[in-house]
Amino acid sequence: MIKGMTVITSARPCGTLHDPVQTPAACMQTLTLTRPDDFHLHLRDGSALAAVVGDSARRFARALIMPNLTPPVTNVDRALAYRERILAALPEGASFEPLMTLYLTDATTPAVIRAAAACEHIVGAKYYPAGATTHAEAGVTAPEKIYPALEQMAASGLVLEVHGEVTDPQVDIFDRESVFIDAVLAPLLQRYPGLKIVFEHITTAQAAEFVLQGPGTLAATITPQHLLYNRNALFRGGLRPHYFCRPVLKREAHRRALLDAATGSHPRVFLGTDSAPHARGAKESDCGCAGVYSAHGALELYAQAFEEAGALDRLEDFAARRGAAFYGLPVNADTLTLQREDWTIPAALPFAGDEEVVPLNAGGICPWSLAPA
Repeated sequence: MIKGMTVITSARPCGTLHDPVQTPAACMQTLTLTRPDDFHLHLRDGSALAAVVGDSARRFARALIMPNLTPPVTNVDRALAYRERILAALPEGASFEPLMTLYLTDATTPAVIRAAAACEHIVGAKYYPAGATTHAEAGVTAPEKIYPALEQMAASGLVLEVHGEVTDPQVDIFDRESVFIDAVLAPLLQRYPGLKIVFEHITTAQAAEFVLQGPGTLAATITPQHLLYNRNALFRGGLRPHYFCRPVLKREAHRRALLDAATGSHPRVFLGTDSAPHARGAKESDCGCAGVYSAHGALELYAQAFEEAGALDRLEDFAARRGAAFYGLPVNADTLTLQREDWTIPAALPFAGDEEVVPLNAGGICPWSLAPA
């Protein structure tokens, strides 16, 4: 086997991957991939961090760590201290590199950005519109407030990661991403043509088209839930809070557009789970938190989505190559293998203290599982 090559083995002769008639899904038995990276991950902190970090470390070599803690990770010292807590919480023998980010606020200065760019462990800074999602209260109130910081980011090569939604209460929640493109993202691209931007967890056909037709400085991540589910999942048999995330799931036409973007050949669309654990009680409440926990089976869920699209041969590029290239990182040298083996996703998993977290598609069947190392 050539290192880094996708290898699919089967128990009997099969057709091509893109021919669902000649290639029944059951004929593909194992899938060996270059070990992937997760370019959007929430690990929380304390006992919650210890409960979830192992799930990501078993699947991903590196992960871009989101900075929306309480208090937020707004400077180099906080980022490095958080990195040490992540490394200390890893299961024994785990190999996992946290790629750190800073949390942009109205008060972020060019000096803070220069210090971050000089730190080998920090690769980006996150733009949360104030109030857009969990722990975004300290986020940016208006783009112009961070122009000096963005100018320094463009000059120093630090990547801007963007939560792409407006927060105007007059804008329908299902339209907030598309409005953000016109109101914020397109002007930023024009103002800072040298700034590398990742439009994170895109959810709409408009966002996919904007990235696919955009400049080489613009990339996007896509989550497993937005590839597998449309907004009907939120209301199947009643209100389903464990499918609630920000940005919310959209119509089926948007899901299909995202799947086309992820499984296509565009070099700047790549994996970012946005796995975001919350205790069951925080989700199942009168004001449930936004966030889906997918780290328990993220790569397996992506494989399910790619297989349903007839594009398993594109999974390695999406998961292990495109993101590394955009961030200027080497492709990982080791591999992992998925095997065709149905498994039942647990109804709940241990979380902080006596709490539990309900994973994506809890109680459902996933047709791909992680093979023993």
